[in-house]
Amino acid sequence: MSTMRHDLRMGLGDIWPAMLAAVPIGFLFGALAAAKGLSPLEVLVMSALVFAGGAQFAAVELWTTPAPIFALVFSTLLINARHVLMSASLAPKLGGFSLGQKLAGLYYMADENWALAEKRARTHRLTPAYWFGLTVPFMLCWLMTSTLGATIGAAMGDPRRLGADFAFTALFIALVAAFWKGRVTFWTVAAAGIASALTYRLAGPPWHVLAGAACGLLAAWIAAGTEPAAVAEEATP
Repeated sequence: MSTMRHDLRMGLGDIWPAMLAAVPIGFLFGALAAAKGLSPLEVLVMSALVFAGGAQFAAVELWTTPAPIFALVFSTLLINARHVLMSASLAPKLGGFSLGQKLAGLYYMADENWALAEKRARTHRLTPAYWFGLTVPFMLCWLMTSTLGATIGAAMGDPRRLGADFAFTALFIALVAAFWKGRVTFWTVAAAGIASALTYRLAGPPWHVLAGAACGLLAAWIAAGTEPAAVAEEATP
């Protein structure tokens, strides 16, 4: 029991910076959704069922009456396709999880708790207590802030004028820094960032997500493939 409490505390201790970063983003999403005509209850249900900030922002941006179902489904599918790879990388580390814990836990997987869990798994066994210590508080934070943003969005004004929309970007920079492995990471991040930025300017969302992911994977594969050769050359007298 003490180990369970310890892992819960560790999970909460690791996720709280991400929760702080999610607060202005949740408010912003709720306010934008309310401006599109969604009620606070509808925002709450959407956040609980979808639980994907990027996909929710894309859906709200496309929202009209009648709703463009194909465009909504395609854009959210494209944006969330990365979760397939994230789940595949995390699955071998969930040996101590029951089937129900895996299904419930992975349903509410986000970039933040996935990255923190991967980092934790480098040095410790990944336990359900740690995972849900990450996931449950983060999920509740998103539900509360997005619903509150929809409730008081008009009075709050646009959080972007205060630079609040940069909170998640700053958080992702910190997560990438924690995973830094030298030249392979550099080329992966550089390729993904440049491809995503260019595609966003030329084609717009959500294509920049696909372009960034594809170029990042290609760069990682090429850089990792040349790594042993580079090491061997350096070791040769």
